[in-house]
Amino acid sequence: MQIGEKWFEHRKIDDDLTFIWEPFVDPLLRCNMWLVRGSERDALVDSGMGIKSLKEAVDHLFERHVTAVATHYHLDHVGSLCDFDDRIIHSLEAGCLVEPSPGGLRRSDYSEATINAIEGSGYAIPEDLISALPYNGYDLTTYETPRTTATRTVEDGDVIDLGDRHFEVLHLPGHSPGSIGLWEKATGILFSGDAIYDGPLLDFDEDSNIPDYITTMKRLRELPVRVVHGGHDPSFGRHRMIELIDAYLECRT
Repeated sequence: MQIGEKWFEHRKIDDDLTFIWEPFVDPLLRCNMWLVRGSERDALVDSGMGIKSLKEAVDHLFERHVTAVATHYHLDHVGSLCDFDDRIIHSLEAGCLVEPSPGGLRRSDYSEATINAIEGSGYAIPEDLISALPYNGYDLTTYETPRTTATRTVEDGDVIDLGDRHFEVLHLPGHSPGSIGLWEKATGILFSGDAIYDGPLLDFDEDSNIPDYITTMKRLRELPVRVVHGGHDPSFGRHRMIELIDAYLECRT
């Protein structure tokens, strides 16, 4: 397997938003990371796998104070949370940062039931979930989600204050009990984590809850969203959001 010299890629969306991703991570686990610039501090929405340190790899992006927000506790969203001094997650999932859920970089790390459910949703799971090694001698079987603790927990209605920008925390359970989104009413921008994205939505984990997911979808449908930046796959607008929500509701109700 090749060595992935440049483990993170990033692209500036506009003056206040940078998109970051891990190109050598399989799409199933390739989380979208969003760096949002504010007048007083920046926010990082999700932090990838933690296979390599995000902050060390692209340190020039993190020269200011960063509030790192995890939209939920799954391994592909919290891996580099430990890199940052200011770490936020919903109160229901703070304990999961201390004792992360199992998961890994090989197909064999997952149960047959989980594999069948994921592949039945539309994802393919290769034998290896990374296509390059972070460095010579890296052993995929040794991967563990880096442990950390939250410095702040949030609830529905709390606010992430960046100075000139204010994001309301939306509790969006279903994919996981403490899934959250960040909603900026002034711009119509929603960072949705895995509550909704333009790909197969996963609601079969032992801590997923379909009735909660249905409630979340109905809530999102009423939100005057202009742009959704999801936890995976490309960003999209309100029309596509309604299509995705209606497809989910038709399937699950």
